Amino acid sequence: AGLGEFRIRDLNDEINKLLREKGHWEVRIRELGGPDYARIGPRMLDHEGKEVPGNRGYKYFGAAKDLPGVRELFEKEPLPPPRKTRAELMKSIDAEYYGYRDEDDGILEPLEQEHEKKVIAEAVEKWKMEREARLARGDEEEEEEENIYAVDDESDEEGGKEKEGEEGQQKFIAHVPVPTQQEIEEALVRRKKMELLQKYASETLMAQSEEAKRLLGL
Repeated sequence: AGLGEFRIRDLNDEINKLLREKGHWEVRIRELGGPDYARIGPRMLDHEGKEVPGNRGYKYFGAAKDLPGVRELFEKEPLPPPRKTRAELMKSIDAEYYGYRDEDDGILEPLEQEHEKKVIAEAVEKWKMEREARLARGDEEEEEEENIYAVDDESDEEGGKEKEGEEGQQKFIAHVPVPTQQEIEEALVRRKKMELLQKYASETLMAQSEEAKRLLGL
C-alpha cells in the first residue's frame, strides 16, 4: 500500500497481462493435443484476486482493491427490505389508525370547543356590525323577526276551514275534513256488525240483507 497509487496500478496491470499470456499458452497447448490446464489446473483463490462483474476477467490484487474508485466497485448494495404481506399490514390497523381515539388524550376536544366559541363570537360580532351599518344608512327600520311558525290563511282545494277563538285569534286550519268522535264510533259499529254477519249468517240471509239494503237505498 505504500508504493503509491500509480505504482500499484502498474503492478496490477502487469499481473493481469501475465494472466492473459498464461491463458493464451493454455489454449495453444490444448490445440496441440496437450492437457487442458484451464480445466484441470489449480484454481486461483478468491483472496488472491477479485474480479469486478462485467470487467472481462480483469482482477485486482492486494492494495489495488483499496484504490479510489475500485473499493466502491466491490461494495455490495444493501438488500431491499422485504415487502410486507397484506395480512401483516392489516395487523397494525386498528381504531386509532382511523382517528377514532384522537379525543382520548383530553387535548383535542377542549381545543375544538375553544375554537368553536371563538368562531361563534366572531360571527355574532360581524352580524351586529352589519346590522348597525344598515340602520345607520336608513336602509331598514327596526322590525320584528319573521315568525317561521306562521300559518298561511288561504285555504286549499279541499275547502279547508279556519276556526277562530273567542278573541279572534287564529287557532288552527283544517285542510281536510276531519271526522267527529260520533262518526268514528258509528263506523266502528257498522264494521263490527258486518264482521258478525259474515261470521254467523248464512249466504241466503246475507243475500236477503243486501236486497233489503238495496230497496231501502242504504
